[in-house]
Amino acid sequence: MDKKYAITYDIGTTGVKTCVFEISDTVKLLGADSQGYELYVFPDGGAEQEPDEWWSAMCETTKTALKKSGIKAKDISGISFCSQMQGVVLVDRNGRHVRRAMSYMDQRAREELKKGIAYGPQIAGANIPKLLKSLQITGAVAASVKDPVWKYKWVEAHEPDNFKKVYKWLDVKEYLICRMTGEFCMTPDSAFATMLYDIRKGKQCWSKDMTDMLGVKFEHMPEIKACTDKIGELTEKAAEELHLEPGIAVFGGGGDASLIGVGAGSVEMGDTHVYSGTSGWVSTVVDKSIVDASAMIAAVIGADPGKYNYFAELETAGKCLEWAKDHLCLDEVGVYLKKEKITDSYEAEYTSLYDYMSEVIEKVPAGANGVIFTPWLHGNRCPFEDPNARGMFFNISLETGKSELLRAVIEGVCFHLRWFTEVQEKKVKTSQKIRFVGGGALSPVTCQILADITGKTVETVDSPQNVGAVGAAVIVACGLGMIKGVSEAKKLIPVVKTYYPDTSKKALYDKQFVTFKNLYKSNKNNFAALNG
Repeated sequence: MDKKYAITYDIGTTGVKTCVFEISDTVKLLGADSQGYELYVFPDGGAEQEPDEWWSAMCETTKTALKKSGIKAKDISGISFCSQMQGVVLVDRNGRHVRRAMSYMDQRAREELKKGIAYGPQIAGANIPKLLKSLQITGAVAASVKDPVWKYKWVEAHEPDNFKKVYKWLDVKEYLICRMTGEFCMTPDSAFATMLYDIRKGKQCWSKDMTDMLGVKFEHMPEIKACTDKIGELTEKAAEELHLEPGIAVFGGGGDASLIGVGAGSVEMGDTHVYSGTSGWVSTVVDKSIVDASAMIAAVIGADPGKYNYFAELETAGKCLEWAKDHLCLDEVGVYLKKEKITDSYEAEYTSLYDYMSEVIEKVPAGANGVIFTPWLHGNRCPFEDPNARGMFFNISLETGKSELLRAVIEGVCFHLRWFTEVQEKKVKTSQKIRFVGGGALSPVTCQILADITGKTVETVDSPQNVGAVGAAVIVACGLGMIKGVSEAKKLIPVVKTYYPDTSKKALYDKQFVTFKNLYKSNKNNFAALNG
């Protein structure tokens, strides 16, 4: 296969990572740079970002990433994105944002949610007739204050002058695609996340019934384009600002929930991958819309047409280890004795500090000498939804030290990920081999613990912390015709290491897992009393 070069932008909540890849028989990272930007948080629950800051960070990091890669701008064949999702970027006819972007974290639209769907007879916080109609058409329901449609409605109610200027409603990467090409679009995964997208067979378009029901102007919805479609070409103005050449093909790309699995090489029917970054999840590729309301799991549209990702999410995964680093790792385990500078970047990339913590954890016996940690530091979503749930260390004794607590944190996260595989098995079959990605997969100790606790064979890939960007590079490979489709991504992303479960630890972990699940049931009322 001939070599081609691509630039991908991983647009996160607090920063962008720009990567230059060589695509041939594999996807090889040649150079990268990152830069942060602001998340503006307000007392009333608002959370906004300035799109010009996204663009400025992209311009600066593109120049540096190209320099590091040794590749000239004229040699770049394609551009794509892996992006945060469920943002609301309202733009005018010129593609300029009429106000700051509203982040997926924005929670101001409580009144709009109440007026729009959270009234009358309800199930799961949604009016029953509207819930049933929404599930039938979209496979989901906008029952959370964080859902994009209520942000849109909030602007309509509170900023009528801005709302009058709106030409199209875009998500984060779609705004940036528009700025690059002048084209207005949304990819199917972004469209699905609005909960206005018709998933019924043969439809795959905006639902006029849903926009009418929720009070959205149908003309505000942009054209839907496939993730692998060439949306347009880089304009001269955009190319000059980005330090690139005009005419480069710009592809649709995907959201982080869509492309991390692709970057993991977990793309075939029934493939399961586990992600552990700040948050964590277990996702299995399926071919239809599936909802398990009792476990708060749903299948979301993926980057590969006709496929969904059956998705169970944990709010705090790697964030738990970061908490442990900040609050437990003092000189007792030698972390700060070397006086090394530790950079806490928005990427949460592992440094020598985390490597040392892994060494400490490896010396502690499996089961952390009986200590169990619950990783619900910011409430929990699945398989039970409870914003009052919190983390705890259970079964501490006089013999317990910080090293045991550290191991318990990793094991607690892995217990919860095992819980995800267990509840997914009620509806689908998860794969025996799972791809493990995200910053957590950089630690061999964590990889082995995950294998031992889940009983699954754990596979890792190169640069697991960059798999979102790798997934975006796969999109470019598809768009350029280098591979036939996303389902062929696995051949570009080889396994670099495999971890097999240690069966001698199964009985111990099985026993602790039962206790782990019981801890929520036993403390649900206590959490409500303290945090409700």
